[in-house]
Amino acid sequence: MKLYQYGDNVDTDVIIPARYLNAPDEKSLASHCMEDIDDKFASTVEPGDIIVAGSNFGCGSSREHAPISIKACGVKCVIAKSFARIFYRNAINIGFPIMECPEAVDGISAGDKVSVDFATGVIVNKTTGARFQAAPFPAFVNGIIEHGGLLNSLKARGVAK
Repeated sequence: MKLYQYGDNVDTDVIIPARYLNAPDEKSLASHCMEDIDDKFASTVEPGDIIVAGSNFGCGSSREHAPISIKACGVKCVIAKSFARIFYRNAINIGFPIMECPEAVDGISAGDKVSVDFATGVIVNKTTGARFQAAPFPAFVNGIIEHGGLLNSLKARGVAK
């Protein structure tokens, strides 16, 4: 597991540049994820890696392509000081977990190993032993994430076809 650290105001145009919004599938989006801020991200990210960022992550355009591209890269979650509201909602809608915890962001450094318990909101820096408490998701949001998104969750409950 690797950590990728970014600062404040990482906007959706940096997460997935607009020139790739017509990509034919999620894998194509993933291949360009973060390239305008970190040109090595898409070629080095592996399933289970974590992004740690400052305040207002996902600001800018309301495109759901941004969390889709991060999820399609295999990123386990994003831990940030705060998220733009539309990015937060889009991430939940596609079943991608994000954790808001300023203390964790400040207490995690490059090279640290981190574990996240989405049900309890506990983030542990395994390198230093520090524990941080993010607000856990309510049960219904955990259900959306566990089913891989809102539509799949509704289908599982028999509400949508």
